Amino acid sequence: MKLVLSVDALTPNLTGIGRYTLELVERLPHRLGKKAVRYYRQGRWVENSHALLEPLPAAGSARSRFPRLRVKTPKWLRQYQIERGCRGAVFHGPNYFLPSCAEIGVATVHDLSVFKYPEAHPRARIEHFEREFHLSLSRAAHLITDSQATRDEVIAYLGWPESRITAVPLGVSPRFAPRPLDALAPCLSKYGLSAGTYTLCVSTLEPRKKIDCLLEAYQALPAGTRRSFPLVLAGSSGWLSEKLQRDIGHLSEHGWLRYLRFVPEADLPSIYAGARLFVYPSIYEGFGLPVAEAMASGVPVVTSDRSSLPEVTKGSALLVDPDDVVALAGAIETGLLDDDWRHDARSKGLSVVKDYSWDTCVDRTMEVYGRASRMA
Repeated sequence: MKLVLSVDALTPNLTGIGRYTLELVERLPHRLGKKAVRYYRQGRWVENSHALLEPLPAAGSARSRFPRLRVKTPKWLRQYQIERGCRGAVFHGPNYFLPSCAEIGVATVHDLSVFKYPEAHPRARIEHFEREFHLSLSRAAHLITDSQATRDEVIAYLGWPESRITAVPLGVSPRFAPRPLDALAPCLSKYGLSAGTYTLCVSTLEPRKKIDCLLEAYQALPAGTRRSFPLVLAGSSGWLSEKLQRDIGHLSEHGWLRYLRFVPEADLPSIYAGARLFVYPSIYEGFGLPVAEAMASGVPVVTSDRSSLPEVTKGSALLVDPDDVVALAGAIETGLLDDDWRHDARSKGLSVVKDYSWDTCVDRTMEVYGRASRMA
């Protein structure tokens, strides 16, 4: 089998879709053979996909002032080379979209938030989906979703045939695991944190993540609880986050809120494992990878009762209506102070997350490739 994998989601600051793409990049060549897998990005072949993870050179650096000279391939020739390379190959778009060269298309649809919650997305993203998504569907022999909840939504919303869509849960890296306190100290000290003394939320700052409701709920906690267990936010700023960032700056002055911004991949496992509680009040997720990573780290979870999150946590988390600030505050207080619940949630979470392996995810993804190939 020949495979072309789109790697447009690989960037220096990986999102959840970027992590998913990277796991495919690192595993598929071992399954299919290096010569059987090619990488595609915006109409070009990519020879070294890992180079896409490297930060861009700073302005004025030697690399930016003296870029490596390359012979520019004419557009018509580049397009011919792409079409020839895609001929007879399964083309997987792990980030929703398939280009016109895809003959045997497989697309991963992570969620339908652009259509269900358009107010939570920038206009340019909505216009891109309106322009390209249905074209991609017309090129797809099979679709993949991250959860059964999203699979059901795609079937209902798009009228997609049940026989041509498969739910393949994401995986969790073994780097996310419980860790001894002394092993956490070197990393946590860089951020001024101590293990077991903070509540964590790892999320992009954007409307559907409901960080504003989390801040309001945390403010409603008793002052002593906030002082003992401050809230730590980690993640990049997203669209429509200007007011939220101002609120974060103001509340940080009170001593119970820390905003770490984007945390490097190498530090995330320790940041997770050091938390006393993980809170994720998003109103809509296709899977909710941060929740699974927290469970794998042995951290009790409070999360939303919406979309795929009840499916992914399988009874191990405390579920709450993210729009109900009083209920969210109560759930956070339980998560921090109820030792019996905490012990039970930690044990159940570690058991549930055993089902989420990247190797299993890739194996099941390859089964979809085989199905799509046989349909051609």
